Amino acid sequence: MSRRRSARGVFGAAVLLCAATAGAAPEPRPNLVIIHTDELNFRTLGCYRARLPREHAFVWGEGVAVATPHIDALAQRGALCDRFYAASPVCTPSRASFVSGRYPQNTGAHDNDLPLKDDVVTFAEALRRQGYATGYAGKWHLDGASKPGWAPQRAFGFEDNRHMFNRGHWKQFEDTPAGPQVKAKTPNGEPSYAVAGADERSFSTDYLCDKAVAFIRAHRERPFCYMLSLPDPHGPNSVRPPYDAQYASLTFSAPASAKGKKRLENMALYFGMVKCIDDNVGKVVAALRAADVLERTVVVFTADHGDMCGEHGLLNKGVPYEASARVPFVLAFPGKVKPGLVVREALSTVDFKPTVLGLLGVARDPQDEGRDASALLLGAPAPPTWQDVAFSRHAGGRWLMAVSARHKFVVRADADPCLFDLERDPAEQENLFNEPAQRETVRALARALLAYAERSREPFADLPTLRADLEWSAGGSGTYRPPPRAPVARCRRAAVGGG
Repeated sequence: MSRRRSARGVFGAAVLLCAATAGAAPEPRPNLVIIHTDELNFRTLGCYRARLPREHAFVWGEGVAVATPHIDALAQRGALCDRFYAASPVCTPSRASFVSGRYPQNTGAHDNDLPLKDDVVTFAEALRRQGYATGYAGKWHLDGASKPGWAPQRAFGFEDNRHMFNRGHWKQFEDTPAGPQVKAKTPNGEPSYAVAGADERSFSTDYLCDKAVAFIRAHRERPFCYMLSLPDPHGPNSVRPPYDAQYASLTFSAPASAKGKKRLENMALYFGMVKCIDDNVGKVVAALRAADVLERTVVVFTADHGDMCGEHGLLNKGVPYEASARVPFVLAFPGKVKPGLVVREALSTVDFKPTVLGLLGVARDPQDEGRDASALLLGAPAPPTWQDVAFSRHAGGRWLMAVSARHKFVVRADADPCLFDLERDPAEQENLFNEPAQRETVRALARALLAYAERSREPFADLPTLRADLEWSAGGSGTYRPPPRAPVARCRRAAVGGG
């Protein structure tokens, strides 16, 4: 064979290869489904209990637990973030940071019932601009005071927001010719939180998950993003049959950290709400599998904040303790995120938007203040500039917190600062702030908190008592002397049905 014929053959093969490559269908872009709960104590999930010493896994009594096989299966198929925190452990500010990638004080929605700023570009809007079909069902709590407030006019990128409502922890919904409505009514026709009569179609968790299933089926042929925001297991603690009786035989004890203060509130019904959520997670995952899109869908399970559920003698949220500020975060991404991965670095809700967009290959929004942790979820080492500290704040300025994978540092308006070693003391009962051996840890976390305050325009860092404690912790020496403190209530207890 001549050299010329050989060259022609090679050239022809190359042309055919290029033609075949050009004609190949591009790899479908991944979908995104977020299952977002409200006021979920991380200890109720089996995948989190499995990582705790037994006495901390079963704080309400030996063996007193909810089986959560569907959520646990997501963690087994993907990654579990072991130190994920609410940027502010109250509904509105936590949700604002989650969707925006900004710290709560820069969203306009820094406390409950305040509206998100018009200029916020959510992760849904970023994906909509990339051609994704987007939708939302459930509690939004970022459109001010309206209640229920169906289908807010400002959709923030969630194109199908027919089943989005602004506020409330309603237990029953129904479809009507005028659109979705709260099914239960008071005698004068006002929406009610009553659960009587709820079934597997009308109960809030079931109803909203059915809307997610319908969206998945309708959009299986194009990339989609859907956020499902369940109003449970927030109070009032009530759930439909058979979940209302499923844990009635259990004997609940006050957690050891309560030190004799028995503050439990219908925990059997709280467990029932969690079990109903887990069963519906299974339904959503089954719908993704049936639509043949599960293997190219990022599935996230998380919450806006926790619930004290009697720990430290407290209920609800708003405090920096783990049960309130730490939330579950599980993410499955087949073929990309290694099954069974545990991410130990400290993350927060403000990191969600840049991280999920990083996983999906979408450019970072320059207005984002959170960190892109996608490398950690993909099993890579942390970037060289990574600082393993997350931050949280009380919506009313009572405390500021910096937390690493091991330590938590809190400055408080009404008490001396705290330092907890979360590995040695998961129940946060031993304050190490004044221990000489911990001085460098205190100094490092205080400096990180001051740097965060500077770059994120944190107004609470300028409050006199917090500023004095931060500055001493960062650079002081000798014996700590507390600044004068005005009396402040220790904890805001959310009203039942608040939000």
